[in-house]
Amino acid sequence: MAFIIAYDRAFGWAEVASAASILGARYDELLRVGSIGASANGKELTLLSVGRGEKHVLFVGTHHGTEHITANLLLMLAERLCGASERGTKLGRAAADYILATRTVDIIPMLNPDGAAIAQSGVYWQANAQGVDLNHNYNAGFAEYKRIEADAGITGGCATRYSGEYPESEPETEALCSYIRATEPEVVVCLHTQGGEIYFGYDDIVPRGAKALAGRMARRSGYVLSEPTGMASYGGCKDWFTLEFDKPGITIECGHGTNPLPPELATSIYKEIEASLLEALL
Repeated sequence: MAFIIAYDRAFGWAEVASAASILGARYDELLRVGSIGASANGKELTLLSVGRGEKHVLFVGTHHGTEHITANLLLMLAERLCGASERGTKLGRAAADYILATRTVDIIPMLNPDGAAIAQSGVYWQANAQGVDLNHNYNAGFAEYKRIEADAGITGGCATRYSGEYPESEPETEALCSYIRATEPEVVVCLHTQGGEIYFGYDDIVPRGAKALAGRMARRSGYVLSEPTGMASYGGCKDWFTLEFDKPGITIECGHGTNPLPPELATSIYKEIEASLLEALL
């Protein structure tokens, strides 16, 4: 598995922007580079779109600062899709040309570049620059989460688990939700680390096809189907997408170990999950 970019190193906002620019120039007929908005500190939230199919599938990485390796993984997916299409070969169970003719694959490698920068400075930091945990800032069980948050003694911005003043209060989540509303993707897949688990559905809501898709992803990766518990059960991106659109929202907890996972593991983790990511495109 060869790449034109070296991915087994730490990626921050600048590295994501540089990689996107390189891939956009190399595969200019296949890949478009844009932005869905800006972070709290004004960094562009890079968007890579591969293919021109009518149906959109969205992949999102780096909701949490310490999980910045997920940006590497999604950039690798973009490069692999473009390379296979250029060569006219299959990727996973389908020809890349077919995938990109029938799908637009939208990839946001790093939703939280400010949090990633703080985490890479040596501080344990999941939240954005304003101390809001982006994956609790969506409108899915938000009121219930606020009660649990208060019981846990969380009253304001901090390194993790503070949900913000109201759903989509943060520029990052507002930008992502606006993009999702505009494109109405068939599937949203959010990459997190770690644990080798796959989540789907929200509360008692399991959209048509969600369980089957999650099952295929689990078989392809060797990961286990699971359910988040406690505070992790509320306010997430896949929760909100499931609730608002009644379509499959998937969370993949990539790799094993302790966050932040060493960037040297990026290629090996990508090899674990590529086939499961491609299932979302079928």
